[in-house]
Amino acid sequence: MPVDSFSGKPIQKGQGLMYVKKDGTIYWFASRKSEKNFLKLRRIPSKTKWTETYHKEKGIRVKAAKGKAAEAK
Repeated sequence: MPVDSFSGKPIQKGQGLMYVKKDGTIYWFASRKSEKNFLKLRRIPSKTKWTETYHKEKGIRVKAAKGKAAEAK
């Protein structure tokens, strides 16, 4: 099952869009929202709040902040 190249969410079989660049790179998109943010607007997934990448990195940042707070005490 392919995963959305921007949001990181899985794509159901028979759904979504496959975008192939001239160099052979393949991008999968679950929605036009993902496609537009990635290709046209050139947004970074880790800085877009509704993506899986953002949530993963946020969890890492929160754990690091808790660790620093515990060390300070």
